[in-house]
Amino acid sequence: MKTVRLTMAQALVRFLENQYIDVDGVQTRFVRGVFIIPGHGNVVGLGQALSQEGKHLEVYQGKNEQGMAQAAVAFAKQMKRKQIFAVTSSVGPGAANMVTACGTATANNIPVLVLPGDVYACRQPDPVLQQVEQINNLSISTNDAFKAVCRYWDRIVRPEQLMSACISAFRTLTDPANTGAVCLAMPQDVEGEAYDYPVSFFAKRVWRLERRPATEAALADAAEAIRKAKHPMLVCGGGVRYSEAHEEFKHFAEALNIPFGETQAGKSAIVWTHPLNLGGLGVTGCSAANDIAKKADLVIGVGTRYTDFTTSSKWLFKDTCKFVNINVSEFQSLKMDAIPVVADAKDALPRLEKLLEGYKSGYTTEIQAAKDKWLKELERLDGITFEDKKSWKPIINDANADSAKRYAADLKAGLCQTTVLGAINAMMDDNDVAIGAAGSLPGDMQRMWRPKAVDTYNMEYGYSTMGYEVAGALGVKLAIGDKREVYAFCGDGSFNMLHGELITACQEHKKVNICLFDNASFGCINNLQVGHGNVTLCTELRYRNKDGLFGDFMDIDYAKVAEGYGCKSYSIRTMEELVAAFEDAKKVKNRPVLFDIKVLPKTMTDGYGSWWRVGDTEVSERKENLDAYKDHLAHVKDARKY
Repeated sequence: MKTVRLTMAQALVRFLENQYIDVDGVQTRFVRGVFIIPGHGNVVGLGQALSQEGKHLEVYQGKNEQGMAQAAVAFAKQMKRKQIFAVTSSVGPGAANMVTACGTATANNIPVLVLPGDVYACRQPDPVLQQVEQINNLSISTNDAFKAVCRYWDRIVRPEQLMSACISAFRTLTDPANTGAVCLAMPQDVEGEAYDYPVSFFAKRVWRLERRPATEAALADAAEAIRKAKHPMLVCGGGVRYSEAHEEFKHFAEALNIPFGETQAGKSAIVWTHPLNLGGLGVTGCSAANDIAKKADLVIGVGTRYTDFTTSSKWLFKDTCKFVNINVSEFQSLKMDAIPVVADAKDALPRLEKLLEGYKSGYTTEIQAAKDKWLKELERLDGITFEDKKSWKPIINDANADSAKRYAADLKAGLCQTTVLGAINAMMDDNDVAIGAAGSLPGDMQRMWRPKAVDTYNMEYGYSTMGYEVAGALGVKLAIGDKREVYAFCGDGSFNMLHGELITACQEHKKVNICLFDNASFGCINNLQVGHGNVTLCTELRYRNKDGLFGDFMDIDYAKVAEGYGCKSYSIRTMEELVAAFEDAKKVKNRPVLFDIKVLPKTMTDGYGSWWRVGDTEVSERKENLDAYKDHLAHVKDARKY
């Protein structure tokens, strides 16, 4: 057997260079590049290897370990899991920073490869800098924290272990049913140790993205259940997009006259104007989807995990409603006590449609009536102004309008969040991509966002990771290229938590557009807090006074912050300023843009007939808490049990 002597790190890079993926007969390189923040633990071993062995891999300098890993997640999500980035960090806190991003990847079934440096396998210099010593088990390091958030985890304590570890890692990364984060922890001494690797290990290796076919028996069971339904409903999940079953899903809905609601991951699989598209479903859904869902006698879930936001904590659907689930994951297909069709959507939907030839749902005017009702509400949301009290309806109640009034006075601003969102949506070009993750914006966007082209909505809501938005915008930009624009929608809370990759975007001359909605608060959590009977506590960004954090709202000039990094920035307090800034920003080339938009608190969308189960307080001195608990019990009584 022909061999080549390489260090473990050199062998890893050479292996990454030669991994390909085959999707429906089309082969492409699977690993686009590497994000790196060098430190002890990766700078000497893997750093040297990247310099020597890197031929095609694009190498980007990250600014925060979580940030660069979130960029890798967003990239793979936009690429529909057909290409990935690897991400590498130093030992200790650098590695720990990536744990959150791995949670993001695994919760959303998105492939990302993390390569954290690790403590010495030989243990001779222990404890090394940044090593956490567990005195009951010296084999534990910071990198054991990755186990809870990764689909596959390994530690390379001998250079020859790399071979079996890499095969298992890429098996996981290319498995549609079980993909997510993969961690290969690299002790820094082993990175530099050499081994005579078989040359065949570095040959071009093609991983095939298999389309799992449905069994005839499963399809027959599903068809029988659907034929008995009068008012079925489809759920368009992320699996529709990842399997590229856009046309198959649309044709199935049209042929059988079945309306569909969208999850956050499934949104933009079908354009918003389609007559059967009811829009967002569940807690952050709109009235059209939720009204139809409450009356559905059967739900056909395609590529969805049925999170509590999709099902409204299992309260949205009637006890008598039946479920058919099409999913590549057997685990996901069995949720909601469903008839499972364990298969790729692109394979299963046309075959199931053929079995249902001659079937039509019993809908007549209900679908259009639900859509018309929502369109009227959308028009209202687009036109809300603070001055017009008839159009302005705070999300909680009139008493909480005080926050908005105080904010308006302190920041001299009067824009409403829904109005700004609608205006930006209208001003964006059809193929521009919107990205978001956390706060009140995902709810507003799932309800209000109107995708005009497919795959133009990249919302991370499986983990709802604050800080994903700015980092993710860079990842999306790397995926879509310079001919299209990406717009990140984030609140001030998310921006303050993590925005270091904005500097990377400046460094790489990548134009990303950051739409920063500054309401000087963690707005959605403030709504949750107050809406369940609590007083405001640490959810508004105010100066401290004698009573606590109840002074004036902080007026932070985020435009100047971004300008200091090298971005083109705009300060926006009026609709006229927004329109002018947006038009001017379209002329900007090769550098990021930040819109610092001051929006009033309590000007988000409402719940539209949904319910979300949270930990309401059973015993309290406040009547408001007890009222919330009573409401909780009433909803729990009506919710499905499994």
